[in-house]
Order: sequence, then C-alpha cells, then structure tokens
Amino acid sequence: MSLFSQRPFSERTATWLQQSGLHPLLARLYAARGLESPDELPLELKHLLSPTELKNCLSTAYLLADILEKKESMLIVADYDCDGATACAVGLRGLKMLGGIDTPIQFLVPNRFTMGYGLTPEVVELAAQQNPKPKYLITVDNGIASEAGVDRARELGMEVIVTDHHLPGDRLPKAAAIVNPNQPGCTFSSKALAGVGVMFYVLVALRAELRKRGKFTNETQPKVENLLDLVALGTVADVAHLDRNNRILVANGLKRIRAGIAQPGMQALFQVAGRDPRKANSFDLGFAIGPRLNAAGRLADMTLGIRLLLTDHPDEAMALAQELDRINRERRVIETGMQETALANLSEEQLSGTIAQRNCICLWHPEWHQGVVGIVASRLKERFNRPAIVFAPDGNTGEELRGSGRSLTGFHLRDALDMVSKREPGLILKFGGHAMAAGLTIRKDDFAKFDRCFQEVADSLLTDDILERRHPHDGALLPSEFTPEIGDLLAEEIWGQGFPQPVFYGEFEIISQSLMKEKHLRLMVRPMTESASSNTNGAPLTAVWFNRTQSLPATAKLAYRLVTDRYQGQARVQLMIEAHDESSVAG
Repeated sequence: MSLFSQRPFSERTATWLQQSGLHPLLARLYAARGLESPDELPLELKHLLSPTELKNCLSTAYLLADILEKKESMLIVADYDCDGATACAVGLRGLKMLGGIDTPIQFLVPNRFTMGYGLTPEVVELAAQQNPKPKYLITVDNGIASEAGVDRARELGMEVIVTDHHLPGDRLPKAAAIVNPNQPGCTFSSKALAGVGVMFYVLVALRAELRKRGKFTNETQPKVENLLDLVALGTVADVAHLDRNNRILVANGLKRIRAGIAQPGMQALFQVAGRDPRKANSFDLGFAIGPRLNAAGRLADMTLGIRLLLTDHPDEAMALAQELDRINRERRVIETGMQETALANLSEEQLSGTIAQRNCICLWHPEWHQGVVGIVASRLKERFNRPAIVFAPDGNTGEELRGSGRSLTGFHLRDALDMVSKREPGLILKFGGHAMAAGLTIRKDDFAKFDRCFQEVADSLLTDDILERRHPHDGALLPSEFTPEIGDLLAEEIWGQGFPQPVFYGEFEIISQSLMKEKHLRLMVRPMTESASSNTNGAPLTAVWFNRTQSLPATAKLAYRLVTDRYQGQARVQLMIEAHDESSVAG
C-alpha cells in the first residue's frame, strides 16, 4: 500500500517569501521545506556560519600554521568514497595554497577490501613507511572512532589531527586536535557538514590565522573559495542534509562549475558524463559525477580519483576521467548482474511464499562483489520497501562476509544491528553506521543464523506504518506552470537530502503510451483540473517512467517531476513520473 500526501506549508510564510521577490512556486516549495523568513533566502558566502563556532577549529588552524612555518611533513589519510576523496583533494590543494608549497604533504587512502575503514593501526603502520615519514597524520572524513589507530600513531612518533563528521563513540581518540561538529561540546549549529565541509572550514580558519601572522592581507590572500566545486561535489555525493549552511557551500560550488572555472578534474568528469557544466545542478553531482568518482573506491583504488581531483593538467584530467568512466561502466555491469541474481533468489522465495512473511531482506552470493553490495541493497530497499542487507565474500580467506545495509525511515539500522549483537554475542564480528545505512562483517557459516536473528529484531521493531510506502509531494501545478521556464527555474535550485527535489501530483488523461528500449514507459498525457473533463487543458505533454513496463489506465493520478528537455535547439516540458496513485479510481 502507498500513501500519497502533500507536504504541509504555511500560506502566510509562502506569501511573505513571495513578497520578497521569490517566484510564487518557489515560495510555496521553500515554505514546505521549512524556510520561515526571507532572511534565509540569500546563499552568498558571507552568510556561512563562522569557523569560530566550530569547536577546536581555531586552535587546529593555529597548530597547522606552526606546522607550515616549520615545514614539518604531513600525510592526509582519506576515506575511499567521494566525500573522502574530495576532502583529501581540498586539504592537499588548500595546504599547498596557504604556504605549504615547499612542505612535504602526501596522501594515503586505505584499500577498502584489505584494510577496512578509518585510521586503523594497519593504516598507521603503512603511513609510517612513507618517505619522508610524516610527523602529522591528518584524517579527512574518518578518525573520530579510531582510538587504536591514534594510539599506534603516537607509539610510532606521529601526531594525529582528526577532521571528521561522523558520530563519535563513547570515548574520543587521544589526538592532537579534533574538528568535528558532532563531537561533544561543539555548539556549531550545522551538524550536517560533510567531511569535505569540515576540511574547508579548517582551511578558512587557517587562512585567517596566517593573515593574523602577516603572511598576507585581505587583498593578497589565497582564494580557498576556488575549492568550492569540490566541496559541493563531496557534500551532495555524501547525501549530507542540505541545511542552509550546506546549501550555501553547494550553491557557490555550482556557481564555479557553471562559470567554467572548476578544477580540471571536475570539468573532465562533466565531459565524460555527457553533462553540460554550464547548467550544472545538484542532480548532476549526485547521480552523474559522484558515481564516477565513487567507482574507483568500489572496484579499484580511490587514489585514481584523488589524482584526478589534484591534477592541474586538462589532458591528464581527461585520461583519468575516461578511466573512471570505464570503471563506472564495469560497476554498472556488475551491479546489474548482482541485482538479477538477487531478484531471482527473491522470486524463488516468493514462489515458496516466504518473502511475503518477511519484513527485511538478507542475501549473499559467493560471486558477488563487496564494493557494490551497498548499491544493490539500496536498489532492493527501494523496490520492496524493506530494510535490505546484501553480503559478499571478503576477498581474503573467503570465510567472512562483508555486508552493507540500507533502511527505511523509522527503522534505525545501526541500532538494530546493535540489538542483534547483544542478543547473540560474537555473531557480528564488527559493524558500524547510522540510521539509514550500515556495514558489518560476519562469518560465512553464520549467515543463516544472522538472517534469522536480524529478521526477529526487524519483526519486533517494524510496524505497518513504517512499512507503508510514502510519496510526499508538493501538490498540483497550475496549467500555466507546465512551461520550459518553470523547468529551468526548478533545475537551478539546490535540492537534495533534507531539501527534497519537488515532486508534483495531479490527474492526467493518458493519450498514448509505448515502451522505450523494452523497459521504460513513454507517454503522452494531458493534465486535468478537478472540475474539468478529460479533454481540456491544451496540448499534450511528453512523460517518461523509467523502469516501468506496466501500462496505465485511461486516466491516472501521478506523482512526477517537471524538467525541461532540449533537442535541436527546442525546449519543451517533460514529466518524469515517480509513482501512480492507485488508491482511488481516477476519472
């Protein structure tokens, strides 16, 4: 069963926003996303929260300024996803920009298949072997839970500066400095900074400290703002909550991309993805650019992605971007095969009647790739509206399975795994994550037992309300709003996690429908008003429903996105259908 409901909003707030000069449709959409006054509308950099509010940011900047003055060696330890890669590139570029051009600054990104996540003791020992041996390790997008790794670093004569955004454990590591908006005692009002956002804030504070020391003036200081295209990419790709502070970072990063002054690696990624950087939006970053960068960490080594973000040479950038594009195509093939196998397994369960009795999905296969399990779990969660965990062999001994899970709003996945761990000590070898996503390792021989225990926990926590598929929408569009101009207006805005892309809802006459490539539904539709019969309201509109083959009735209530499609210089409106409301017979 699906529930369609319009996002509530204050008419008074929408009117106030409109009176400030905002387009009436945007005023309604913004009010439905929690904006309360016109003061929240501007997204210029001057409206960013101050680094002075971010705990330890100024003292860390002071420490880094001393390190740069002494030219002491540093090594950035990155994570292997898009946020980690962009944070690493921002850190390296920023430190060089702020006076570290003659300072030995290296980077290291752990191999996700052999070393796991974060600053582990093994990663620290690898860092100590670099030439020159670093005096300081700087973590980006990791480190807040790396007690053992920090202790090992100190034993080996290295200090650690932690920059991270993940939730801390019961104890903080004994690092030289920790900058994390989610650490205890931090009053920074945006807890949603991605790892790359935290690193950017450290650089802004470092620039201020160096300015105070007379290294440069307001007029001559390096422009760390030039790194905002990378900050925008990491923030969107990490699905960070787009509060106002993050929307400011993303908006200014997109402005640079649209102006053609992004890093060469970013420009190359747009080119291989077939996207127009002049019309760059947050959807491009999340669904075209981010996946190509992430593919390196999933199937190969994120060093490739970081090298792309660090190069200043367009030819090298293009060669690296093409290699990432190739890896991403390989990732898609692997993902498709894994999905087909998963669906076949679930079909067998359906035939036996067991899937109907299950509130969660747990699957593994000896030939699955551990770098892609998270994507497949996400696809299964979306398709069946059930929490899903997908496992693959760990690639070392093959005796362990590494799993990645995705969840529904209302079912805290990390807490559910914690319950399993407490009920069956030793069943889960290690796990971590948050409400909507988590990773874990179990023994291969324990899969059936884990499946049973996780199912029991899910049964105790999941309710019909949580399992009901929800389709929040933004109500109907006026007939006058089905225009290319409205499509362009919506495309230019900053949408994403916590500030969702608009989805509209209305009743349509289905004029014609056919299949594209045997798997996508292509339609001609005409919007109907509540009081209108099915033959009113002007010219038909093109609509597409991806991965849908089932036809629609003669009239249908649809949830859809409005986009502008351009072909041979002509702009036209297109509806991207998200869902069909079958709860009542339309017409």
